[in-house]
Amino acid sequence: MGQSDDQHYSRQPLMPSFLYSSSSKRLFYLDALMNNTKVGLLNRSAPSVSRSSSGASKTASFVIPAPKEKIEMYSPAFYAACTAGGTLSCGLTHTAVTPLDLVKCNMQIDPAKYKSITSGFGVLLKEQGLKGFFRGWVPTLFGYSAQGACKFGFYEFFKKYYSDIAGPEYAAKYKTLIYLAGSASAELIADVALCPMEAVKVRVQTQPGFARGLGDGLPKFLKSDGVSGLYKGLVPLWGRQIPYTMMKFASFETIVEMLYKYAIPTPKEQCSKSLQLGVSFAGGYVAGVFCAVVSHPADNLVSFLNNAKGASVGDAVKKMGLWGLCTRGLPLRIVMIGTLTGAQWGIYDAFKVFVGLPTTGGAAPPPAEKA
Repeated sequence: MGQSDDQHYSRQPLMPSFLYSSSSKRLFYLDALMNNTKVGLLNRSAPSVSRSSSGASKTASFVIPAPKEKIEMYSPAFYAACTAGGTLSCGLTHTAVTPLDLVKCNMQIDPAKYKSITSGFGVLLKEQGLKGFFRGWVPTLFGYSAQGACKFGFYEFFKKYYSDIAGPEYAAKYKTLIYLAGSASAELIADVALCPMEAVKVRVQTQPGFARGLGDGLPKFLKSDGVSGLYKGLVPLWGRQIPYTMMKFASFETIVEMLYKYAIPTPKEQCSKSLQLGVSFAGGYVAGVFCAVVSHPADNLVSFLNNAKGASVGDAVKKMGLWGLCTRGLPLRIVMIGTLTGAQWGIYDAFKVFVGLPTTGGAAPPPAEKA
């Protein structure tokens, strides 16, 4: 193997290519046997020429770099872009489904009054009017924007970090474990940012007359429950969000990989950006259904604890029962979380494409042949 080949392979990244593939790091190699007259012509038109000789034959190797993307992968700008994309994807989508979330929370707290999805909307419309459908939208926007920033930004960081620790072989072999570990680590941080706004949101949405929104709701909450009250639901929130996020990211990555491998005949790199974003939405929607089922019991706990002052997990289990914890408000949450998760991945990947980054996920390469 020649010196140029050694240098090429020494520059290969530790990160396995199936986790991310950036066109800016690809080189197109065109090798042709040249005679004296062709060499002169190609030297005038090719961007760069490197020569190597093997025996009596001489080969001219032309290295043509692909167009540069706007942001270099794994650079500070890359993680900043992922953080911004996460802010938009979670903040906008959660705010948009505030009416669904409002009915869901009230069904969990007062099932006798809010018996079903349709009757729940009817009760809200009758008692609070159309404006009541978006009660608590400000803490929702602030809380889930902060959570999305940490969730997506730290997921990209931890996924790269754990892959580098594992090395190329084990990162490829245990990629699902890396998805799970990276998403769990990210959500652990993200929920600390979300918890205060979530506590105020639930109180505003489920206690009529408590407050109109964040501006008057936060001071009232601090006066009655103190600063520690803002984090009373943190452990149940971890119990809801960490399994949810692990399912969200690991199942999404797996579903997208399977779609490109079995359902789409064209390699991802050759698919249009609109098709890639469609795959992101579809994979996100299916992943969201799984997420809703896994995290629903903890979601009921969070709503119960934030609504009832001084209540404990035992009180929630005693009042709602195990079956109620697992099923109360679940159909609505499946619709809400499925749509929400699909839209989040669509917005997140659309933002990445906008700034010049590849979409998330893709088909894994075939296993390397053993020598």
